[in-house]
Amino acid sequence: MTEEAVIFIDDEEVKVSELSDEQRYLHSQLLDLRNKEASLKFQLDQVAASMSVFQSAFIEASKKVAEEALEEESEETGEDKE
Repeated sequence: MTEEAVIFIDDEEVKVSELSDEQRYLHSQLLDLRNKEASLKFQLDQVAASMSVFQSAFIEASKKVAEEALEEESEETGEDKE
């Protein structure tokens, strides 16, 4: 035997089957929106992690370019890095 779905309205338990058509529709909308919210938060966590990786890679690439530019400059002026 399957338990019937219930919701709580102002701390009162109400069977979903006892809701009006409008209430069931609105309840379905709320459930869908909660699921979408959870999915978006999950995706945002992935985006934040990815951004961190790309920022680190960008910083490392920028350091490399800066070091290469300094090496070229010292070679042009005849200065020794050491």
